[in-house]
Amino acid sequence: MRIVSLLPSATEIVCALGLEDQLVGVTHECDFPPSVRRLPKVTRTLIPVDASSAAIDALVRERLETEKALYTLDMPVLESLEPDLLITQALCDVCAVAEAEVQAAACSLPCQPRVLNLEPMTLEQVFECIAQVGAATGCADRAVDVIGKLRARVERVTLRMTATEERPRVVVLEWLDPLFTCGHWTPELVRLAGGAEVIATEGQRSRTMSLDELLAAASDVLVIACCGFDVGRTMQELPAFMALPGVAAIPAVRSGRVHVIDGNAYLSRPGPRLVDSLEILSEFFAPSHPHALTA
Repeated sequence: MRIVSLLPSATEIVCALGLEDQLVGVTHECDFPPSVRRLPKVTRTLIPVDASSAAIDALVRERLETEKALYTLDMPVLESLEPDLLITQALCDVCAVAEAEVQAAACSLPCQPRVLNLEPMTLEQVFECIAQVGAATGCADRAVDVIGKLRARVERVTLRMTATEERPRVVVLEWLDPLFTCGHWTPELVRLAGGAEVIATEGQRSRTMSLDELLAAASDVLVIACCGFDVGRTMQELPAFMALPGVAAIPAVRSGRVHVIDGNAYLSRPGPRLVDSLEILSEFFAPSHPHALTA
């Protein structure tokens, strides 16, 4: 089978299932495992690499209002790869090529590939997506094994966290300018890791929030996981956030429990590494690790 992945998370799922040798094309953002970087890129983005958070947000909002894509397919490359299977999503038009464009592209290709759409909102649905990819690629049994190992890791974390007497009040920020709550699976991961996300709701989309709302939450732990940013890129944005009025008085900031996580690698990607994300969060919330960490 010749597989083209239009999602970094789908690329990770395909590789976790041991199918990297069948992966013939990926997106410009696919970077894990590192070996996939050598594969042909079938997408490109209109977002400037050096744009600020505010500029990126403005561009995203403009494109969504006008229904213009932020990402687009490189059709000549895609056609040359002759895929049997395209893996895409309809969860977020900000994060990937729009589903309508993918469907239109599939219909126009001589090879007429199957399109598999993944749309998880929770950790359980991510596991279901792994099973879907397994079924579509003829390795359902292997998917069962992969999911079983991931569930065992989740259970180890949750069993350890049940012994924790108090759950810290947690806020996870998905963007800093403007401020965005976390969403989808992240509040669930916070709960499983032993914390209580006090603003965002499990299974709901992320949203903009006011500074007053953040301050009123009075979080014990603040996790900053900017969508699509690694730690280094997020740290460039951090001084301006920390200088906002009232931020220094947040309990998490006063106690030094502000954690920066690689949002691009972990919380933003609904694939196998969400379990890594859970394990990282559990370290942040553990009473024996009270000081700031990055991951």
